[in-house]
Amino acid sequence: MKPGITIINTARGAVMDEAALVNALDAGRVSSVGLDVYENEPEIHPGLLANPRVLLVPHMGTWTIETTVKMEEWAISNVRMALEEGRLRSIVPEQKDME
Repeated sequence: MKPGITIINTARGAVMDEAALVNALDAGRVSSVGLDVYENEPEIHPGLLANPRVLLVPHMGTWTIETTVKMEEWAISNVRMALEEGRLRSIVPEQKDME
């Protein structure tokens, strides 16, 4: 990656190695960071907390009316599918038998 980049991660915390990210910030290879997911949530690397070039927010990436409506629609359709068809749209490991 180019020196001086800005990194934003709203996907999954495990995508980032926070220790390496802190090192890259300290070395100037990364100029700033924005995160709303964390590698070992709820813990956050102290080097991120202490750095003024880091913006940390608590899972605010989905705090829009449009996203909230879509999440509600998905949840309702998931319940409906479970009741009507005995399977789920969103499978988690504990529900593998409902595929």
